[in-house]
Parts: sequence; structure tokens; C-alpha cells
Amino acid sequence: MEKLNFVKNGVLRLPPGFRFHPTDEELVVQYLRRKVLACPLPASIIPEVDVCKADPWDLPAGDLEQERYFFSTREAKYPNTNRSNRATISGYWKATGIDKQIVTSRSNQAVGMKKTLVFYRGKAPNGCRTDWIMHEYRVVSTETAACNAPPNKKNQTQNNVVPMENWVLCRIFLKKRSAKNDEEGLQSCNQRIGKLRTSKPVFYDFLTKGRTDLNLAPSSSSSVSSGITQVSNNDADDHEES
Repeated sequence: MEKLNFVKNGVLRLPPGFRFHPTDEELVVQYLRRKVLACPLPASIIPEVDVCKADPWDLPAGDLEQERYFFSTREAKYPNTNRSNRATISGYWKATGIDKQIVTSRSNQAVGMKKTLVFYRGKAPNGCRTDWIMHEYRVVSTETAACNAPPNKKNQTQNNVVPMENWVLCRIFLKKRSAKNDEEGLQSCNQRIGKLRTSKPVFYDFLTKGRTDLNLAPSSSSSVSSGITQVSNNDADDHEES
């Protein structure tokens, strides 16, 4: 039987009327685990893309209004650590909430984990939250033998299998909200970035006698030297480190 291939030039192309709406279990068991173990996939429908090499709106796969799926590899943020580097061209992905365990519907066996991430514009920790969401699936199983391998050959195939932790499956989509909220969010983000870029040093005259309020502007007639203090009221957000 000829293998179905719906990916052309890195973009998913389904026939009219067809939709790809897999469950969490199907994504992990039928696609990600088979990808990890170098097994035949049900269909060639999920392209391989490094999701952190581009911003979410620039990733391939056609319609931005629809969910998009990608096989990707995780890049270590630091040598000899499990922390992932999720910085992109104009922002970064930041994890939110706790990871969800994916279990099979029949045996209730844990087969994977799902991490939810939100995309932020700008540099950490002062990025602006957007409506781009990513669900990152990873396999959690001790099974590393190739699919359909005879029992006496399982040990031989284990050495040729790509480590499970290197491959992930990403579902990326744009959370829907009203046009008014979208405009207000973009305006707030632009104002915050502009405030960070236009902050200026404030001059205080520490040698003037009798001055107790450091928030007052220095006297223009003062001829003594002044200290320089940088004031920043920006709240620091926690940056993704997992």
C-alpha cells in the first residue's frame, strides 16, 4: 500500500473536506513514539521543523488560523543540562502551568507528557505576552525497541534508535479573542516596550542641605556636583528555565 504523503515543500496540504484533529493520545502513540522509534507513520502529515528558528507566525503550514503540527528537536540551553533553549528571532516561548500526563485510554498507562508554552515578544524577562500557544509533547516510556522487531532482535535495534528526549511534537495555534482585546493588548505591549527604550537617568542633588525628598528636581541655581542614579520601575517576569 502506497504511503500517504500530505506534506509538500514543508507545508501540510490536505484534500478539501479533510481535517487533522488527533487526540493527545494519538499524537504521542501513533505519531511521536513511532517517529522516535523510526517506525512507519500512519501518514506523512507532520513536517520536521525547528520551531525556535522562526517566530510562530512565520512557521510553514499554510493557514495561521488553524492548528499546526511539527516534529522538532530540543536544543539544550546550556551544555550538560536538560534546560531547553526556546528563544526565537523576536521573542521566546515561556512555559506556563504544570505538565500534563498523557495516558492510554485502554490500560491507563503513561505514554507521554504535554507542556503548555506561551510566546512572548521581546527579550526576557521584559517580554510582552501574546496569544500564540504551543503544546509540546514528549515521550516518557522505557520502551526503545523498534516497531515490529522480533524479540531476539530488540536488543540489537536499541542502539540505533534516536534518544526519546531529543524529539518532541509541537501543536501551535493562535488563541482566538475579540478584535478590541487584540488591539488593546498590542497597544499595551508597544507602550511597555517604548517605555523600556526611552527611560532616562534622573539627576539628584545629594549635597544640597535640607533636602529630604529625593523625588524633587534639583535646583537650577545649584553649582555643586550631582550624583547620577538610574531608576527603573519595570517589573521583572520569570524567564523559562525548564
